[in-house]
Amino acid sequence: MSESDLRAAVERELPGVRADLERLVRIPGVAFEGFDHSHVERSAEAVAELLRGCGLDVKLVRSGGQPAVIGTKAAPPGAPTVLLYAHHDVQPVGDLSLWESDPFEPVERDGRLYGRGAADDKAGIMAHVAALRAFGDALPVGVVLFVEGEEEYGSDSLEALLAAHRDEIASDVIVIADSGNWDIGVPALTTSLRGIVNCFVEVRTLDHAVHSGMFGGAVPDALTALVRLLATLHDDAGNVTVDGLVGREGATVDYPEDRFRAEAGLAESVQFIGTGRITDRLWTKPALSVLGVDAPATGEAPNALVPTAKAKLSVRLAPGDDAKRAYVALRTHLEKHAPWGAGVTLTFEHDGEPCVIDATGPMFDAARSAFRTAWDGTDPVDIGIGGSIPFIATFQEMFPQAAILVTGVEDPHARAHGPNESLHLGEFARVCLAEALLLRNVARTGRGLG
Repeated sequence: MSESDLRAAVERELPGVRADLERLVRIPGVAFEGFDHSHVERSAEAVAELLRGCGLDVKLVRSGGQPAVIGTKAAPPGAPTVLLYAHHDVQPVGDLSLWESDPFEPVERDGRLYGRGAADDKAGIMAHVAALRAFGDALPVGVVLFVEGEEEYGSDSLEALLAAHRDEIASDVIVIADSGNWDIGVPALTTSLRGIVNCFVEVRTLDHAVHSGMFGGAVPDALTALVRLLATLHDDAGNVTVDGLVGREGATVDYPEDRFRAEAGLAESVQFIGTGRITDRLWTKPALSVLGVDAPATGEAPNALVPTAKAKLSVRLAPGDDAKRAYVALRTHLEKHAPWGAGVTLTFEHDGEPCVIDATGPMFDAARSAFRTAWDGTDPVDIGIGGSIPFIATFQEMFPQAAILVTGVEDPHARAHGPNESLHLGEFARVCLAEALLLRNVARTGRGLG
């Protein structure tokens, strides 16, 4: 199909694609513990129905976790096969009072579609579907759609799923639609991602709570000890102080401070933390955040010294680091800096490896050409991502010959994982066209047509 044919086909399909996206957003498929997982089952079934509608052979699979969906269509003779990845589960919504509308009832405001999963990552699913619908029976490549059901919860069963279905999902090109673009109007390929280590640190100073007046001043409470311990994780500038974590400079894109401040929602008086270029701080250096603290709520706290206090920590690892080694480094630091002899216990939650992608070669050229056309001549940029998609390293290990293209539908204002998540509908249309063009370009490249 020509470029003009594909443009017309994508434009024709977009109303139906959006309607199906809204139907997916209405399904509250959260894979976290404590949530109703029947909604994740409903979400998988809905995705399976969409893929069957594209003429794919479809099955639901699992390996002890939530259901994933695999849809396949064999390649025409001599054509390459492309694996298209997305996930259908979503993050919990958090505090409902912070949402301007029902998170599971999609609403359009100012050219954006609001709802949990509207961007991350149900729009990724629908970008794949849009490209397939645009081609209809004239699909020029073989495709494998792999739509995971527990990515937001850590992808615990993904490696087993990939191993169990390795032969049927083996592909020449892997397109992972779970990242984003550099800005509205500027497409991007993601070429590096940080890894992650999440864990819990618990501090104990007493066997039981005691009167704060009778014992305070001589006996340390666990919450104060925890606060002092957490404060050792950064220097005065906000750099991470854990010895042994990898960090470097070398990001090739500048992030204007005023733009970054606005996109982050940083209060006017608050300074950035860390040193060096912002993109280095986000992409090639470690970050360490306190995600939560277990301690008495202020409204219920008695005048008593707290015997134990617990915090959840998240470390983002720079490319080149190793998750297991980083966990040991963090444990060593916390044990070394325990104040006043307090007992420190570290409990591992989950981890994931960082990765770097060598984005050179004909398939990456095919992708950049598709993006350039879809964005009316704007060249895509190579970016890093401060977040983590640990399974990309798994794909790299299992399919070392495949070109891995990390793309996505998000923009800097999407607020994925936060309240009022949204999708820029104009950019989504470009993403759908770009993927259709990508499949065409990959087919031509695979046949040696350039």
